[in-house]
Amino acid sequence: MSIFLAALVAGLFGTVTRAPTMPVCIAGQLCSKPAVGVKLTFLHDGVPAKSVVTGLKGTYRVQLPPGVYTVRVAGLARLQRLSPVTVVVHRGVVARQAFVIDTGIR
Repeated sequence: MSIFLAALVAGLFGTVTRAPTMPVCIAGQLCSKPAVGVKLTFLHDGVPAKSVVTGLKGTYRVQLPPGVYTVRVAGLARLQRLSPVTVVVHRGVVARQAFVIDTGIR
């Protein structure tokens, strides 16, 4: 890949998890699960730029132009929240970014 093309490639990859998955988390046991089949939408200046759906292990990969994006998840219940909701994509960098969906279980 040329230096010019490498500078154009940018985006994010990582996992999306749901947590907590039970009212009381127990030491030594996972209290989160992969968010499988979740649609992430990346908005730039309020306009949808690209959407991806997570895989079997809650993983995703998306190429995006450099910039600041707001991230939304389709179908989140009112009490659930995504964290973080804003991400920055830098030119020439494909960065790891994990997202957590707060299930609202307390």
